[in-house]
Amino acid sequence: MIGAATTGAAERLRGPIEAEVVRILDGDTVEVRARIWLGQTITTLVRIDGIDTPERRSRCAAEKDAADRARTLVAEMLPAGAAVRLHGVKTGKYAGRVVAAVETAAGVDVATALLDRALARPYDGRTRAGWCD
Repeated sequence: MIGAATTGAAERLRGPIEAEVVRILDGDTVEVRARIWLGQTITTLVRIDGIDTPERRSRCAAEKDAADRARTLVAEMLPAGAAVRLHGVKTGKYAGRVVAAVETAAGVDVATALLDRALARPYDGRTRAGWCD
C-alpha cells in the first residue's frame, strides 16, 4: 500500500537527506534545518550516530576540556549555514531528537573525524561509560 506508515524503532530514512547546519550543541549533537519535501524544511536536533563524546557538565576537568575540543572540531567542520547530508536517520531515544550519520558537503563523516582524533568513542545506544578515571 502506497503511503502506509510504519512506526517503531525499526523506522529509518536511508537518505541522503540534505540539510543546513543551524548550530552545534556539543560534540555529538547538532541542530539542522533539513529539506523534507519540495519547499518544506524542518528544524531538528541530530545526535551523531555511532559515537559518544565527552560532556561539558562533567565533574572532571579532563572531560570538560575534551568536550570543548570535540565541540570545537565539529563547529569547524560544520559552521552555521554549512550544507550537510544525513544518512540512516532514525528516531532517537530522547524526544525531539533523531539519530543519523552526518556528512559534510565534501563527504567527510563527522563521527569518523571525531573517532580518529580520540574525541569520541564508539557508542551503540546503551549505557554510556564515564570519561574520567
